[in-house]
Amino acid sequence: MAEEYAECLLGNKFHENCPGCKVDQMKRLRRGFPFSELLTVWLIVLCTALPISSLFPFLYFMIGDFNIAKKEEDIGFYAGFVGCSFMLGRTLTSVFWGIVADRYGRKPVILIGTASVVIFNTLFGLSVNFWMAIITRFCLGSFNGLLGPIKAYAMETFRDEYQGLALSAVSTAWGIGLIIGPAMGGFLAQPAKQYPSLFSEDSVFGKFPYFLPCLAISCFALLVTIISLRIPETLHNHKIDDDASSTDESFDTSKVLSHDPESHTVTERNEKSSLLKNWPLISSIIVYCIFSLHDMAYTEIFSLWANSPRKYGGLGYSSADVGSVLAISGFGLLVFQLSLYSYAERLLGPTMVTRISGSLAFILLSTYPLIAKLSGLALTVALNCASVAKNVLGTSAITGLFILQNRAVRQDQRGAANGIAMTAMSLFKAIGPAAAGIIFSWSEKRQDAAFLPGTQMVFFILNVVLALGVVMTFKPFLAQTQH
Repeated sequence: MAEEYAECLLGNKFHENCPGCKVDQMKRLRRGFPFSELLTVWLIVLCTALPISSLFPFLYFMIGDFNIAKKEEDIGFYAGFVGCSFMLGRTLTSVFWGIVADRYGRKPVILIGTASVVIFNTLFGLSVNFWMAIITRFCLGSFNGLLGPIKAYAMETFRDEYQGLALSAVSTAWGIGLIIGPAMGGFLAQPAKQYPSLFSEDSVFGKFPYFLPCLAISCFALLVTIISLRIPETLHNHKIDDDASSTDESFDTSKVLSHDPESHTVTERNEKSSLLKNWPLISSIIVYCIFSLHDMAYTEIFSLWANSPRKYGGLGYSSADVGSVLAISGFGLLVFQLSLYSYAERLLGPTMVTRISGSLAFILLSTYPLIAKLSGLALTVALNCASVAKNVLGTSAITGLFILQNRAVRQDQRGAANGIAMTAMSLFKAIGPAAAGIIFSWSEKRQDAAFLPGTQMVFFILNVVLALGVVMTFKPFLAQTQH
């Protein structure tokens, strides 16, 4: 094993008071499937992903209730700004949280992130106007910087043979959160209208019709915060180079050990290397940003498209109908990622999985305007099948890029590297909802256009972005770490 070889070179020394060393020892002694660690990572990521897109099924109605849109066709325009405020906040703070994770540890950043969901997501559900909604979402994004550190944590707390599964769990929970969140939003929003026998118009849920889904997510986040108090810290509080130089004078202290989880070979990387000059890292982040832009835009457009009236090319679905579709998609995604993704990644490699997933998603997305022409049972079956397949393919592509990013750097750089990835991704995801809302609103006003009328233009633009991402997975653009 790479760890055994590394330990031999480092004089077989462990620091008694170093949390990272204790985790390394635990990994060496552990046998069997790491179910509890996997579940913990899954819950933490799910907690931070749920509020990101939970608002989309009811955002159309929420903007309408704020009375800020003068025309129904303008609702998508204002919805885009609320949708992007979360990602804008995260864009501005992700590198900061990554640096904090590398300096003070992964655990503090994780705890702050889960606690922020409890506070600011609850306040968002109590929003009484457009600006309160934007500010609470912005604050939620600003303090929710744990996705980068949790990926580093997942790489550091699992043995080599389970690291692919660990990162798959991150992307699976992330993908499911982006699906189950909207499902909860759809089922629980406007409870006084959807479930009048259970909720009164005079109750707090009648006065704040979008509070219940936010409260449910916040309660879950509180539970996850309590669970996170017990997770171990994985960051080493000492320099490996000190040990190396004290036990072997010939060991070059300007370099540190790293290993390839697939080949189990130990290599050396320059300690002073700049992350911005690490092209395998940067190229994978750029491709990740393109796929993330597409996924976020798709998430908002899907709900707006499903909620909008048939006369505008939509499906005329209620928020509960959208919730049903997304719940089925979440279940399908969970089954695939836990049963088939690890096998596909080992067989094809993360780059090929990303490339194939993007290509198949391109073909699938082209059929959406045709699905809108269906009705009844045919529409229900076609839409659910397409939604499951699209989310499986999108999450599989993202998972492959997660693996490439974390293999491109060593442990003491993973927090900052994932922080850079989060900043760049959040910027693109901030653009996604705003651009998607504007384009969707514009498409509804061009129903009689000669070229790609109505929502056909929306899905065409989504496919252009997706095609760009697929092309960028090929050499010479996308590079991988050489060992």
